[in-house]
Amino acid sequence: MKVIVDAFGGDNAPLEVIKGCARAVKELGTEIILTGSEQKIRACASENSISLDGIEIAHTDEVFDIHEEPAEIVKSRKNTSMGIGLQLLADGKGDAFVSAGSTGALVMGSTFIVKRIKGIKRICPAPVMPGEEGSFVIVDAGANTECRPEMFVQFALMGSAYMEKVMGVENPKVGLLNIGAEETKGRELDVEAYKLLSKSGLNFTGNLEARDMPLGKCQVVVTDGFTGNIALKLFEGVASFFAGKVKWMFSGAGKIGAVFSMNKINAFKKQMDYKEVGGSVILGVRKPVIKAHGSSDERAFFNAVRQAVKCVESDVAGQIESYIDRASAASED
Repeated sequence: MKVIVDAFGGDNAPLEVIKGCARAVKELGTEIILTGSEQKIRACASENSISLDGIEIAHTDEVFDIHEEPAEIVKSRKNTSMGIGLQLLADGKGDAFVSAGSTGALVMGSTFIVKRIKGIKRICPAPVMPGEEGSFVIVDAGANTECRPEMFVQFALMGSAYMEKVMGVENPKVGLLNIGAEETKGRELDVEAYKLLSKSGLNFTGNLEARDMPLGKCQVVVTDGFTGNIALKLFEGVASFFAGKVKWMFSGAGKIGAVFSMNKINAFKKQMDYKEVGGSVILGVRKPVIKAHGSSDERAFFNAVRQAVKCVESDVAGQIESYIDRASAASED
């Protein structure tokens, strides 16, 4: 299997990208194509004694800046490390693509270079989040700020396929993120989406309030990109705040207690750490695209590659297409 990785996406590129990819070659047996300046990649690897065995380099000196207009990835910026990576994926030169670069550009490039799965109206990033009873995925987490009710059904279908086939959750529960549990709550968009989800054939459990997201009541949380991104960032912020408070509580006189609680503290930190997942899969694309966190380090990039491998092995794109076909057939009956 061959995974294409943007060597110059993210805050810690290219060193942490190279380290994570070298580890993936060694531990996963994955072939890697790094996109970016060959001279800089080889110099960085040499300076840090990192082997490039099993790693190819697709050269370009250009890098897509996060402040650029996302649409330029399919116009004037195709020759950037992200643009070349997406094109290599579209051309069948690799099985999946990983980048910690601009989310907007990655979504735009995935849509118009790699292309959508047949029948999918909009693709969307779907981060996997830690919960009280396993993980859950948020769809959409930021790509589509204005949606139609039928798009929510597709988000739910894609999220369900991912959680079942990649994360191993049998018959995942789907919840519609809303301001109350009653089916009449929310905007007209939410009320109409509720009706469609109720008839979708998915394991739809109704509306879900934000406070219930981390409690494990649903494994697929459906909403529009505007609401989903706010929920995602709030969740991340609260997790960071709480982790800091735990550290503070066990500082000073609390160090003795920390010694006896260290196993549980470390398990909690690992559960809340985005680096353990790797990144957000972009659902609805013909081939797996993973958006790694901008501040990803070696471990995060390694796990992003591992996540990409799991998506390929599980044929998540094919599974989503099957879900869409079944849903279309059911609606015609």
